[in-house]
Amino acid sequence: METQELHRGRLIDHIQLVVRDLSAARTFYTAVLNVLNIPISGTEDGFFWADELVVSTPDSDAAQGELTGRHHLAFQAESRAMVDAFYKAALANGGKSNGEPGLRPNYHPGYYAAFVLDPDGNNIEAVYHGEANRSAPSVHITF
Repeated sequence: METQELHRGRLIDHIQLVVRDLSAARTFYTAVLNVLNIPISGTEDGFFWADELVVSTPDSDAAQGELTGRHHLAFQAESRAMVDAFYKAALANGGKSNGEPGLRPNYHPGYYAAFVLDPDGNNIEAVYHGEANRSAPSVHITF
């Protein structure tokens, strides 16, 4: 059998799903995540989250006016320069601006991100959270 190699914790920063019925979504995600031993981490008016997953209504504070479709995906970046390069590469390859690179202090101090719409209108983000110490670059799994 060929060895397979996986990395976890280095690509996705967060995913946001926009839902019509927040109560039904919370019931659903609470149940399925509970089975996976992942608790709901918090809740605010119009949204809740569990680790890297955010579930919101379209008009919630979590949406911040930057969501367009029903999907939002944020990639982790290692620096502000990487966020800037992401933005330029996206625009040069069929993406449309949905928020130039810059600080987003409404999320938290040091939150530096850029938003683009992919060719299908999904809101794609690259985010750098500032200097941080990671225990490992990723969880490296081989089997």
